[in-house]
Amino acid sequence: MNAFAAVDLGASSGRVMSARVGEGVLELTEVRRFTNRPVRAAGTLYWDILGLYGNVLDGLKAAGPHLTSVGIDSWAVDYGLLDRSGVLLGNPVHYRDARTDGVMERVRAELGDDHLYDVAGLQFLPFNTIYQLLAARADVDGAQTLLLIPDLLAYWLTGRIGAELTNASTTGLLDVRTRTWSAALLDRLGLPERLFPELREPGEVIGPLRPDVAAETGLPGDLPVTAVASHDTASAVAAVPARDERFAYVSCGTWSLVGVELPGPVLSEAGRKANFTNEVGVDGTIRYLRNVMGLWLLQESMRAWGDPDLPALLEAAAEVPPFQAVVNPDAPEFLPPGDMPARIADHCRATGQRPPATQAETVRCIMDSLALGHRAAVRQAMELSGRQVDVVHLVGGGSRNALLCQLTADACGLPVVAGPVEATTLGNVLVQARAFGVVKDLAEMRELVAATQPLRRYEPAGDEHAWAAAASRVGLA
Repeated sequence: MNAFAAVDLGASSGRVMSARVGEGVLELTEVRRFTNRPVRAAGTLYWDILGLYGNVLDGLKAAGPHLTSVGIDSWAVDYGLLDRSGVLLGNPVHYRDARTDGVMERVRAELGDDHLYDVAGLQFLPFNTIYQLLAARADVDGAQTLLLIPDLLAYWLTGRIGAELTNASTTGLLDVRTRTWSAALLDRLGLPERLFPELREPGEVIGPLRPDVAAETGLPGDLPVTAVASHDTASAVAAVPARDERFAYVSCGTWSLVGVELPGPVLSEAGRKANFTNEVGVDGTIRYLRNVMGLWLLQESMRAWGDPDLPALLEAAAEVPPFQAVVNPDAPEFLPPGDMPARIADHCRATGQRPPATQAETVRCIMDSLALGHRAAVRQAMELSGRQVDVVHLVGGGSRNALLCQLTADACGLPVVAGPVEATTLGNVLVQARAFGVVKDLAEMRELVAATQPLRRYEPAGDEHAWAAAASRVGLA
């Protein structure tokens, strides 16, 4: 039996998990959980990267000495800059910071949507790395190396510099056809090639722990850190318990990433206009997907209300009649932090609807709206890719939300298989397990997930006409 440690960093929390993996065995144990709270200083929103790293070290220490490997995944797009001596130049800036306001529009006007999409195949989101770098030109010019968050932590653990491929594909600077940094695009943008390190495949061993890290954590000095699918969605999709290729997925947490898995990119004009993205997955697969704002709307609402009892609120929301009010969850006013219930009410008024009058009505509005967002993205993914879908796999924290799972089944008109909750961590440890010969391929990884993890199936029972009418009210038809 092999033991692996998975460092999994999300937008609001992080954890270190240990896993036992063997024939018919896939068991996770949480050894440390910690808050990931951004910090606003002098008007800029930063990640507390040193706090995160300290918690990672504490978690690895708690995981114990009998590990085969360590792997790290996190959210995408954000980065740290190193100087020539390898020292971090400043705290990584949060993707929700306002520094990129207007940058995407200027770049699109200058280079053209067709050119940007033909190279990277990436959906146009204002916080993509490409726009962050152009918004921070002075910092970039003084830097030697750019490392995305998992690569930065792996560098601190091992002293080895590199860029894992699945996360690199979210930057807008990777040529999705050749799976290499686009020298031509970097040149046109005036971004120095020196910033972008050699690319790593998921499953590649990065190197052993630095001696000081081994001493601090009590772990063996020869313990390897392995590159996993370090974009958390790539790890989550690797752990989707699918039996064949005819599935869509919803990786549901702060964001909902909704799409299909394909053997190659789809770089059509229709896909560009629909704002679908082509992100690299495990074994050269492409995650053809679109971002939906996700449970961020609920998380920010709960924060505004002082964190009331969520299970009770969801029970009350289930009793609220459907479609009293719905919003487009991807409306730009929902992206920043702040008073989400007030913004939802304003959105409803602007679209000629009565705004929710109670917390339960607001939650029902959010749940109906997210299901509409999932519906639109699943249908678009099928149409644009030509991939037929028989089932939707909803993985991640949102799979515990029975109301959202049932509404997603109703909205999509397809069965929803909910779970595993810990898809990202499972994908992380399974890529490590494959690197060390414990499992042999992606299909076996998924079979092991299906055989060992609790799953729940939701059958569609909704009124298609009612869903279509609600979708048309907010432009999601």
